[in-house]
Amino acid sequence: MKRHALSTRLWHWVNAGALVVLFMSGLTISNAHRRLYWGNYGFDPADAWLHVMRFPGWITLPARYNLAAARDWHNTAALVFAFGLLAIWLAMVANGHFRRDLATSARDWTFGAWRAALAQKGTAGMPYNPLQKLAYGALFALVLPLMVATGLAMSPGFEPFAPWLVDVLGGRQSARSIHFITTWALVGFVVGHVALTLVSGPVRLIGAMVHGGRREETGA
Repeated sequence: MKRHALSTRLWHWVNAGALVVLFMSGLTISNAHRRLYWGNYGFDPADAWLHVMRFPGWITLPARYNLAAARDWHNTAALVFAFGLLAIWLAMVANGHFRRDLATSARDWTFGAWRAALAQKGTAGMPYNPLQKLAYGALFALVLPLMVATGLAMSPGFEPFAPWLVDVLGGRQSARSIHFITTWALVGFVVGHVALTLVSGPVRLIGAMVHGGRREETGA
């Protein structure tokens, strides 16, 4: 039995590409207005809760400031990201991956389980330890859906379809702030994910995400 289903592997690599485009184009969009607010309105620097740095061209898309092009890149990648998230959720529910590997139980929330997880990367037949299940569960159930929800709430064109969404998130400027925070939380997850992969046998783990691996393998 494969450790990673074909649907998981396809989503992993397509989503990785979409996230790179979203992140780099998002930095260009951030450069257009580098202040963040809470509520529905924001323009006065005195009302901003955060003044964001100006990101250099080498990490933005496009490299030279072009807000219209950045929005085109961002919106295109966002469609791939959002429909990909929907597809992987349907696949994980259908093939039992979320219930079997990522859903946590009361035992996973104990200090003893976390201490054991830090001492070893997993056991045969259980690819994800409690800390990994918590991280991946939060990613799929909270962080990624919140990225989509806040992105939609910032779009005036979407508001007629779900006017309640902006209110739920506390206003369009609140949605923008939450989108920014969630983005950097996701960046932190990706950095940790890559670091753990590099120290836990990158050839084996990356290979498993390409060809599927074997069910009894464990890792990051």
